Parts: sequence; C-alpha cells; structure tokens
Amino acid sequence: MSIVEMKVPTIGESVTEVTLSEWLKEDGAYVELDEPICEFESDKATLEFPAEAAGQLIYVASEGDDLEIGALVAKIDTSVSAEGGSDQKAAASVAEAPTAEVANLETKPKEDFAPSTATYATGHPSPAAAKVLRENDISAGSIQGSGRDGRITKQDAVQAVQNKTTAPVAPTPPTPTPAPKPTPTPVVATSTADFSRGEERKKMSRMRRTIAKRLVSAKNNTAMLTTFNEIDMSNLMSMRKKYQDDFVAKNGIKLGFMSPFAKACAKTLLEMPDVNAFIDGDHMIYHDYADISIAISTPNGLVVPPVRNVESLSLPEIEHAIKNLAVKAREGSLSLQEMAGGTFTITNGGIFGSLLSTPILNEPQSAILGMHTIQQRPVAVNGEVTIRPMMYVALSYDHRVIDGSSAVTFLVKVKNLIEDPVRLLLDL
Repeated sequence: MSIVEMKVPTIGESVTEVTLSEWLKEDGAYVELDEPICEFESDKATLEFPAEAAGQLIYVASEGDDLEIGALVAKIDTSVSAEGGSDQKAAASVAEAPTAEVANLETKPKEDFAPSTATYATGHPSPAAAKVLRENDISAGSIQGSGRDGRITKQDAVQAVQNKTTAPVAPTPPTPTPAPKPTPTPVVATSTADFSRGEERKKMSRMRRTIAKRLVSAKNNTAMLTTFNEIDMSNLMSMRKKYQDDFVAKNGIKLGFMSPFAKACAKTLLEMPDVNAFIDGDHMIYHDYADISIAISTPNGLVVPPVRNVESLSLPEIEHAIKNLAVKAREGSLSLQEMAGGTFTITNGGIFGSLLSTPILNEPQSAILGMHTIQQRPVAVNGEVTIRPMMYVALSYDHRVIDGSSAVTFLVKVKNLIEDPVRLLLDL
C-alpha cells in the first residue's frame, strides 16, 4: 500500500489557519490527480484543494475543522485503481473471471462503454449555491447546473428557490361545513413553558470570525473619529439621466454613483497624501497612487477588494472593475491577490436604505468614506427654500494620522467635485 498525505498548503503570507468548509468527494471515493477534493475557507477567500495523486480518498479532518498550515487533511491510497480495488486484486479478478463473462464483455455493445462527459463538478453546487440550497431545503440532485461542466451556480440555486415558491398548489376538494361548536374558553399562559424556547448553537464562519476580529482591532487600536457633510446630487443625477443611454451604448455598462465618488476620492487623495497614508510601527507609509477598496456585501459577509490605480482609470473602467469584483465576491471566487491591498475604502450603505452611519476603519488604512441613501429634502439655495436630492456622507479617520481640519477639507473637496461633476471630468 502506498499512501500520500494531503496537508494544508501555504496559501498566503498572512494566512496561518483555514477552515475545512466542505468535502467535494466522499470518504473512500476514487479521485484523479489534481481533482479538487475539498474547499478551504480562509480569512479572505474560499479555495479548492486538489488531490496530489490518484487513488482512494481517506478522510482525516472533518467539515468545520480549523486547520493550521501544514496540518493533515486526508490521505490517498495510490494502490487503489479507479475500479475500486487495488491493482493486484483487479488483476486477480480478471484472471478468475469465467469464460462466459469474458465473452459477455467482448460482445457488449460499444455504446455501453461510451465515455462519460461528467466531471467532479457535474451536479455539484458552488459554495454560494450550496448555502442558498441549504437555507431553502432544496436538494442539489433536483437541479440541472448551468455552470462549467454542469456545476450548479448561485443563479441556478436562486432560480430553484423561485420555482419552489411559485409552484402551483393542487386544489383541495371542498369539505362539508361542520356543525358549529361551542366556543372554547381561551387558555391563559401561566409560564414560559407555554412558549417556544428553542436555541441553536452554530459555529461562526471563518470570514465572520475574521471580520469580528478586524472590527474590534480597528476600534481598540485607532483614534477613530467621524466627520459629516451633505452633498446636493442634482447635477450628477442630471448628468447621468442625460448621458446614460449613450454611456451604456458605448461602454456596455451603466454609470452609477460609485465611479464618480471613487474618482473624486482618488483625485483628492493625491492632493492630500496624509489621508492616503497609514502607520507602520514608528513610520508613515505614503502612496502616490489610490487603490480604493469597495465594500461588497456577500452571503458570507462583507469583503473589501480594491480597485487599483483609480486615479488613472476612466469612469467606464472603474464601473467595469467594480462589477467584476462584485460578481467574483458573490460567487466566492475572489483570489487572495484580488483581496489584498487598498489605501482608502468606500462603503455605500445607501443601497440598503441607510440615512446616516459612522463607518469603521479598514485597517491599516487611515480613512473610509461612507455614502448613504439619497433623499428629497428642503434646502436653502440662493436665499430660497427648494427641494433637492441630498446625500449625507461620513468620513471616519484615524486621528493619529489625519488632523481634524484635513478630514473636513477632504470631505469638502469631494463634495465640491460631486456637486459640480464637470470639474471632476476636466480635472480641475
């Protein structure tokens, strides 16, 4: 017997531990070389773990286990063939097979031996799809996957949920109306035993635990303050309405609010390098570029992958970059490299209806801009009260790096660029 030990590989410099989130192959199943056998959930991404040899898979770790880098995950018995036995046993079986059976095999129609096009991914849900199916009590076996090699995507899972909720209900035959009964006297609950008191203990996901640690660290290790302002969105909204169709026709994507805000922040960050810097020990690290992290909500939690060199990108390029990161984030396919870095963060709670908030810093960055919902509010313009679409914005910052006056100035500069987007487009 020849055994190959499968251990947690080195994933990244900052990753010291992973969680075995899901086995992709059954215990005792035959696996091919490089065929994914399980998925690891790290602090930043979900990764597939491929087999290092062909043979029979033997579980060592269990789903939900936290494993350090180098920990033993599984073993592969390379002496086992694809037919399910060792090479020697398979040879002995063929030698002892009756002549009639051999003749049977030789005369069996060729189509019975047609190679299958199915792979390990066929009928298997992605991590995001599996979560949706579990929450809605839907079997993966009832879904035809539309992903690569027939893999079930999140979109397939969402469609299955919609089909389940809209499935027609068979009409029930009318039942005879029962004779009226005396109204019973209502029973008054006398103790909590008359009510549901169920509880459930569920282990936090690796990503949720990491988010919790980072948020507590940011709160405890930085001198965080927040300053606020409000922005009149009239001109930007008028520009979008006027040129949206032409923008979509030329670039294949809609112009949103995130790209003008990202561009305005990038321009201001290069003018105010302190806001674009962060502390490293006793030193300050400054950047001559603006890698802006965009907060994206996913089924597993909030991720903040950066759009790199925003100062050098056009609005269409920023929109495409944000869309690509959002799609990957919600599919759970962001790589560690795509998650790393960032000099400043933008989060938009307005898409969920948030009117005002104090966003928390994304360490080691020194500042984060919070966008909020747009509301029609009365404001004074040239001595007259008028109704305008207004947005509150918040800048949380590390007071160890950024003075209060600098934070206020930064927010005012962004406000001016958004309220007069022509200045942004002309780089004024």
